[in-house]
Amino acid sequence: MKDTKNNSGAASDRTTIMDAEAIRRALRRIAHEIIEQNSDLKSIVLAGVPLRGVEIARRVAEFIGEVSKTEIETGTIDVAMHRDDVGIRAELPMVHASKLPLPLEGRTIIIVDDVLFTGRTARAALDAISSFGRPARIQLAALIDRGHRELPIRADYVGKNLPTANRQQIQVRLQPIDSEPDAVWLFKE
Repeated sequence: MKDTKNNSGAASDRTTIMDAEAIRRALRRIAHEIIEQNSDLKSIVLAGVPLRGVEIARRVAEFIGEVSKTEIETGTIDVAMHRDDVGIRAELPMVHASKLPLPLEGRTIIIVDDVLFTGRTARAALDAISSFGRPARIQLAALIDRGHRELPIRADYVGKNLPTANRQQIQVRLQPIDSEPDAVWLFKE
């Protein structure tokens, strides 16, 4: 579905890729896959990358809890100062507090983000997690995987694979963060 106006009322070339119900179904499917791939659900921590990854992690944890009757711990893993482009950015990124349940040893940490693109955010999350401890294993979940990897990183759990052109943009909106209805949009070149 094509939208013809953006928030300012100007013409926009964006396509709605997922609406709220499609996002809900994708996150529920990710939750089921996590349950299938992890025999010890009590050892799992869903670590969201701010901002939207934190909300996605919270929702996936709720779905896992509904299905398995197991409470899943969530946390936040900030990557701002672990990115490899910190020194070349025009401005410093917004830093959020990382909060993970400790100790990490023996745990499975699942990094959760909204969009997986080059893999550099995931690499930064790996670095950030290592400063908290050494988990038994680390997995990666993303609502959208748009390809274009620059590093040998792949997601273990994906809500939707969406091949894109390099110059296209994906925008995820979640009601609690953006005060807009849940949606994923593709903006054309």
